[in-house]
Amino acid sequence: MNYIEAVKQNIKKINNKKIINVVERIKKLNKKNKIILAGNGASASISSHLAIDFTKAANIRAVNFNESSLLTCFSNDFGYENWIVKALEYYMLPGDIVILISSSGKSNNIVNAGKFLKNKNYFITLTGINKKNILSRLGDISFFVDSKNYNVVESVHLIILLSIIEKLIEKS
Repeated sequence: MNYIEAVKQNIKKINNKKIINVVERIKKLNKKNKIILAGNGASASISSHLAIDFTKAANIRAVNFNESSLLTCFSNDFGYENWIVKALEYYMLPGDIVILISSSGKSNNIVNAGKFLKNKNYFITLTGINKKNILSRLGDISFFVDSKNYNVVESVHLIILLSIIEKLIEKS
């Protein structure tokens, strides 16, 4: 199957009820709270893109942890597998919503952040590749893209998140 067909098939599988659930949860954020996004590689790029869109298009404060000084300092001081947990400890407030993106769902730094967040703050996961990945079992809401192709997974993750933004900015 070619890339475009694989993306189309996975777009059809997106659970719109989950998107609406996330949108309703985001609408309940108060002015002091924000959305925090984190990912590695292309997922980090998606995090950066969406942090800007949440802020500019949807008027919801959002940040991502892709600042190189933060990443390298915390990785050096606390270990790469713990840097996101430490960043959450410093930056997260009760009531913030966290979005963790990992195509494989098994990146140690993202999984450790998910374990840290369990029973603390509401958080959303976006994963793919292996349906039984650990990260997808941790989130309050988890979106799984059923593909072994990283480009397909990443493209559909971006579409899911942009769908959330579109729902937030729709005129009632």
